[in-house]
Amino acid sequence: MAKYIYDREHNCMVDKDTGMPMLNQEEKARPLQTPKTFSDLPGYQSPIDGTWVEGRRARKYDLDKNNCVDANDFTGSKPRGFKNEKFAKKRGVEHLLK
Repeated sequence: MAKYIYDREHNCMVDKDTGMPMLNQEEKARPLQTPKTFSDLPGYQSPIDGTWVEGRRARKYDLDKNNCVDANDFTGSKPRGFKNEKFAKKRGVEHLLK
């Protein structure tokens, strides 16, 4: 598998071993191929305890820390149970097995 590095002189990506530029079918140097990324959640003040929550991971930790569940854990109009095993056990309700 080829490894590519950026060549400042030619302003394109080139093969590390051969020095040849990245080429497509038309034999033109193509732009750098990068994975698709998604932005994170904007920061907000937690309605539970007032701490600042910045991003998806912090939101998950905030919910866990305060023993809360995500509203998306409720399925349909008639929830059959809960995804969070600890929450379901504490309240004596059915736990949805994954």
